[in-house]
Amino acid sequence: MTILLVEDNPDEEQLAMIAFEKSGFDKDVEVVRDGQEAVDYMLAGGKYQGRDILDLPSVIFLDINLPKLNGLEVLKILRKDDRTKLVPVVLLTSSDEEKDMVEGYESGANSYIHKPFDFHEFLLQIKTLGNYWTEYNRTPYVARRK
Repeated sequence: MTILLVEDNPDEEQLAMIAFEKSGFDKDVEVVRDGQEAVDYMLAGGKYQGRDILDLPSVIFLDINLPKLNGLEVLKILRKDDRTKLVPVVLLTSSDEEKDMVEGYESGANSYIHKPFDFHEFLLQIKTLGNYWTEYNRTPYVARRK
């Protein structure tokens, strides 16, 4: 069960990876660092050309404030493609803007999570999210890894 983490902040990426490691998910996490790289990974383009596009992650943890393409743009692209439109996407962001939340849900986000500033809260949040989206959540067959 792969998790795709889309995070441009190295410090937040490191904290997330520590949380994933403590939860036993660290070997199943792919990290991309900007919006275009996320799209390339999911649609097997750019440096990911040749990647099996049917090998989809169980969930995408997507930051909103990203270089090249922001997270909301990434979400809209993924929702328009039949191959990726059902993959669960969690907007995991420091943005607490109502407009971002509304646009995120209108664009097809499955969840909107505000990153806490407290280190221990963040670790607990990542562990809980990882467990939920990889162990308990069920997706239709077409959205699962094949």
